Amino acid sequence: MNPTVLTILISSLGLGTTLTFIGSHWLLVWMGLEINTLAIIPLMIRQHHPRAVEATTKYFITQATASALLLFASITNAWTSGEWSLTEMINPTSATLALTALALKIGLAPLHFWLPEVLQGLDLTTGLILSTWQKLAPFAILLQLYPLLNPNLLLSLGILSTIIGGWGGLNQTQLRKILAYSSIANLGWMITILHYAPNLTLLNLILYIIMTLTTFLLFKIFNSTKINSIASSSTKSPLLSIITLLTLLSLGGLPPLSGFMPKWLILQELTKQSLFTPATIMALMALLSLFFYLRLCYATTLTMSPNPTNMSSSWRTKPNHPTLILLTSATLSILLLPLTPAIFTLIP
Repeated sequence: MNPTVLTILISSLGLGTTLTFIGSHWLLVWMGLEINTLAIIPLMIRQHHPRAVEATTKYFITQATASALLLFASITNAWTSGEWSLTEMINPTSATLALTALALKIGLAPLHFWLPEVLQGLDLTTGLILSTWQKLAPFAILLQLYPLLNPNLLLSLGILSTIIGGWGGLNQTQLRKILAYSSIANLGWMITILHYAPNLTLLNLILYIIMTLTTFLLFKIFNSTKINSIASSSTKSPLLSIITLLTLLSLGGLPPLSGFMPKWLILQELTKQSLFTPATIMALMALLSLFFYLRLCYATTLTMSPNPTNMSSSWRTKPNHPTLILLTSATLSILLLPLTPAIFTLIP
């Protein structure tokens, strides 16, 4: 792709998300979401492969439907209340329609059907953008609308997403589909706690983006898209294989890694709200997610060489910017929770 065109598309992605962040008028927010969608479509289709074309078409139809539904919700609210402000959605029907549209945009169950298929048809770089950056704008809207949304509907969407995200990834061999179902499960945790503790939703979103960034970068370095390909990649760099193993376990929520922290705090908050049944279901579904991550870790360590000389030789080259980004995100993905008590003891 032409560097000028690529720069324009990346800038448009940033512009669309920024408009949604700063907007308080529904039309401005909707415009930011549309710019975001239109900017990523050429990035998705740049491979000129039938699977990429199919994934792009599915993504465009889904996002266009969600945008139309969101615009209809905002117009309905303006018609009944006379307000175009984002935080003045007093009509319950409009709030429910807006939540449905945003759930379709980010891929919450039961509106998740497009996410695994679309992510499977993309390359790892575009899949990374779709799994991380494209989640920011809808969550910026949800974090402003949460007092107006139905808590029972949020809880139902969250629990269903964790169930489908846990069960759906069990029989997958494609890494991108596994990451798609992992995304659905993590989104379920965020939506479940949104009404009761939005700060935990924000914390979970930040950690999810960091861990997903690390995972996609590792898979891109290994050029792995299937479980059997990641099994053979451990001979290239055993150190990166160890980082991959720990990052996957953190993404699955295994203590004491960083990914356990938001799940721990969310279960604690649900228990405080006397929501014992949802907390139990989500904890059990987290074990299912952890199971297929353990399967990936087993594939990673299956062919790991015990010779330590390979471990140092792969890192003798001068570190470049992607390597530094990978090391930073991997450190946060793995060691944020273990280092937190030490950091707080150093603060006077």
